[in-house]
Amino acid sequence: MEEPPKLVVSQDKKIRRTYHDGQWYFSVIDVVEALTDSTIPRRYWSDLKVKLAQDGFEPYDKIVQLKLPADDGKTRETDCANTKNVFRIIQSIPSPKAEPFKQWLAQVGYERVEEIQDPELAQQRKEPPAQSRMGTDCTYPSHQYLGPLGQDRSQKI
Repeated sequence: MEEPPKLVVSQDKKIRRTYHDGQWYFSVIDVVEALTDSTIPRRYWSDLKVKLAQDGFEPYDKIVQLKLPADDGKTRETDCANTKNVFRIIQSIPSPKAEPFKQWLAQVGYERVEEIQDPELAQQRKEPPAQSRMGTDCTYPSHQYLGPLGQDRSQKI
């Protein structure tokens, strides 16, 4: 079952994400914008795709176009990557702004490894929505925000 698109906030920049084919996909343009000082993140991403291809990472095989909500409220197809591929993309962005995002991804990965090692943790994290670990009642539509590093909060839009 597909979940509605959600937002993640990194350093006050919104990163759209959606659940697709059993995993989270993140808007690559949003990630690039959050982690660079580029005034034209689409152009930065276009150039980065060429560099990644030269380095052996085939972005055209790993990036999917998914519909995400745009600022104008419409949904548009956007280049998206799953967590593994977003992490690879982030590794190729030479920016100190990438470090908190890398730490956040490492935390998410760490929690997943914990759940694999102790399935009871996964069950505890799957509490009813009113008792979710994000502390919200998660009524439709719910958007998840990850604020400054180490501070989680949910907010309804």
